[in-house]
Amino acid sequence: MTTTPKDDKKTAPPTGMKKGLTSYGDAGFSLFLRKAFIKGAGYTDTALDRPVIGITNTGSAYNPCHGNMPQLIEAVKRGIMLAGGLPMDFPTISVHESFAAPTSMYLRNLMSMDTEEMLLAQPMDAVVLIGGCDKTVPAQLMGAASAGLPAIQLITGSMLTGSHRSERVGACTDCRRYWAKFRAEEISAEEKDEVNNQLVASVGTCSVMGTASTMACIAEALGMTVPGGASPPAVTADRIRIAEETGARAVQMAIDGLTIDKVLTPAAFENALRVLLAIGGSTNGIVHLAAIAGRLGLDIDLPALDRMGRDTPVLLDLKPSGQHYMEDFHHAGGMATLLRELKPLLNLDAMTVTGRTLGEELEAQGPGFKQDVVRPFDKPIFPQGGIAVLYGNLAPGGAIIKQSAADAKLMEHEGRAVVFENAADLANRVDDPDLDVTADDILVLKNIGPKGAPGMPEAGYLPIPIKLARAGVKDMVRISDGRMSGTGYGTIVLHVTPESAVGGPLAYVRSGDRIRLSVKNREISLLVSAEELAQRALVNPIVEPTAARGYKKLFLQTVTQADKGVDFDFLRGAQSKGKTPR
Repeated sequence: MTTTPKDDKKTAPPTGMKKGLTSYGDAGFSLFLRKAFIKGAGYTDTALDRPVIGITNTGSAYNPCHGNMPQLIEAVKRGIMLAGGLPMDFPTISVHESFAAPTSMYLRNLMSMDTEEMLLAQPMDAVVLIGGCDKTVPAQLMGAASAGLPAIQLITGSMLTGSHRSERVGACTDCRRYWAKFRAEEISAEEKDEVNNQLVASVGTCSVMGTASTMACIAEALGMTVPGGASPPAVTADRIRIAEETGARAVQMAIDGLTIDKVLTPAAFENALRVLLAIGGSTNGIVHLAAIAGRLGLDIDLPALDRMGRDTPVLLDLKPSGQHYMEDFHHAGGMATLLRELKPLLNLDAMTVTGRTLGEELEAQGPGFKQDVVRPFDKPIFPQGGIAVLYGNLAPGGAIIKQSAADAKLMEHEGRAVVFENAADLANRVDDPDLDVTADDILVLKNIGPKGAPGMPEAGYLPIPIKLARAGVKDMVRISDGRMSGTGYGTIVLHVTPESAVGGPLAYVRSGDRIRLSVKNREISLLVSAEELAQRALVNPIVEPTAARGYKKLFLQTVTQADKGVDFDFLRGAQSKGKTPR
């Protein structure tokens, strides 16, 4: 008896419109029905046979940072069609920093889930992720990392700068500076309203090295954008050309099967962390990188990051650590100029969305030119990385300080704690003329961590008490378990872990306690004995916050601490792949 040998060839996975067919119990009928409906929109069989490239549409009237979305989508579509693909844009939720209550961070994980599920539910061979405002880029990278498709990031771009009485201004470092002037009665209400008209001169993201610009630079450092994708302002032809190039690149990624896990490697995260330190980037960048890495089973090693920071100077002269704005960075050559200076410290063999390594892309962009926005390695803005990691009995799991934007005189400081129990307590008492506070004290704000607020809002930038502000005080040591906008400046300790709402030591700090900050020694210590803290915990046990229903219930039950990215525990990668940087 003879037998027919089995065919050892694997069946090719479905592509294009054949991917992810709706479950009707009959695959043939599912495809037949899908094509019938898409043809109702005017598509032909020829169009439907092309690689399908999804485009996330995050435009919203509530999101002026994404105000150029229609032009970007048009350019991406053009690039996709020129490369032989079929563009399909679709909406996801859009989150803006200034329009989301209680904080956009609270909704970042929801946007990541929306992105992930839409990438998996709809037929596409690759996806272009369009984001810009603070939490949108990390949300998209988190969702795409979990979905596993070929994915490429397109940044919406920064806004232009404005002019106030012949002074160049831009959001949002200058927003905070002028608000502080108003609180200190250095400018009038009329001038405050006048400058308000000039701080945001166009659509686009903040024009300084805030979280949006930080994530743009990080996305390029990760290899997730086309070269030069981080810096072009939103309303420029350069940004539109980047969008067209991004669309074309997405088609080739689909053809080549260049999935996101081949780009988001441990080496890529090391490069991103190196760049975060060198640009004086937002402290939020650490939280977001931890969340993105966590989707791939990687943990950010905070002590290793701090060691990396000791030999990575701040090179980018941008507010709040320097003086320039994002459009100046773009004119200076953008990320290529920075990466050339960092070249000896980078993993040049890391893969990028172009299908070439970071080193190959840098070689292709040439030697650069003379400029004054990115400093030479031996003449930095700040001698160490912009961010330092602190430990001590007040923060057993670590805390963060943006040392490049702090007052050098306060980075070695011991003072008396002036404690606010939560954001409402701060709002009620910080401007009380009878508040017992001096410039040498340390302001402490509790219960603004991941669960405490909830959502870890950017309330860590505590205002200087008004009576001190009017006396000329510009900075004080401030400590919290919350976050701070990347546009902020000051001697501010953030991300204290564990947070007070889950019983971290911060919960038991009392006004009058002594606290020691030593950035040199990477220390944040509460000068109270362990026995006394244990007694305080016994007398005032912490009850973690809960919610009866909805997204808030999900958030409070599953959100992780800052060192794990404030992501939901069930969204992390199923298998642990170790730590980065290594």
